Amino acid sequence: MGFFDFVSDAGKKLLGKGDDAAAIKEEIETSFDNLPVDGLVVGVEGDTVTLAGVAQDYPTREKVILIAGNIEGIAQVNADQLITMEQISEENVREIPEEIFYTIAKGDTLWAIATKFYDDGSKYTHIVDANIEVIKDADLIYPGQAIRIPEVLA
Repeated sequence: MGFFDFVSDAGKKLLGKGDDAAAIKEEIETSFDNLPVDGLVVGVEGDTVTLAGVAQDYPTREKVILIAGNIEGIAQVNADQLITMEQISEENVREIPEEIFYTIAKGDTLWAIATKFYDDGSKYTHIVDANIEVIKDADLIYPGQAIRIPEVLA
């Protein structure tokens, strides 16, 4: 559950301009108003990013993984050391819930993706809201981009 695969030839072009780990860390930090990860550490080896730190919650952890994975040249994200406050809370010790990531294919729309996962295309706004750091404009998604499919409660 700690390794996530991505399409390495799709995404934002950040690598190869100096310190790749620093560039990815800056991309993560600037994607949030306030960084919700304490002690964020980013390492890059080849096409793999390793993330460490304490995220405020599971959705934040997933968003950080997606931001790192949606960078051109990154094929895998190792998030074994990226934990959440819920995991270390003595009152609420539990396993990380199963993440649902989806890689956008050519011709996909958010409406079609919402229909696939929720049987209701109008719930695409839940996908946009859960991926606001990755999807800056609901009309601009691209093949190879990985997104998080959030659980939608009635």
